[in-house]
Amino acid sequence: MSDPADTEKKYVKTYVPAYQKKAWQDHADELDMSQSEFVRTMVQAGRKGFEPRDEEPDSEGSDPGGNGLETRVLELLESDTYSWDELLEAVSDDIESRLDDALEELQADNRIRYSGRHGGYTLVGDRDGD
Repeated sequence: MSDPADTEKKYVKTYVPAYQKKAWQDHADELDMSQSEFVRTMVQAGRKGFEPRDEEPDSEGSDPGGNGLETRVLELLESDTYSWDELLEAVSDDIESRLDDALEELQADNRIRYSGRHGGYTLVGDRDGD
């Protein structure tokens, strides 16, 4: 188990296709973030979608990946003080709900399906001639 008090910075290296790096850099620039800060933030935001939730968040008017981020942060800070992790959770905690909605819609449109045989969601007709 990791120690949350251990704040020593460690180097992480990864390789991504050039087009993906460019897209990430462009998005980081839009958010006025360094590329390292952007990748760290997006990884943490993505991980939030895999943690259990005790209550449904209110995501009305929230746009964590777009131009509404600054507005959302200002709205949050009007009422309280937040740590980095708390702010990150507040602006990204609706990912689980949005993913569920997207999966339901894609299944209703018969574009994807859940396949126990393939261990998860899959494109309709994508594997083994399905």
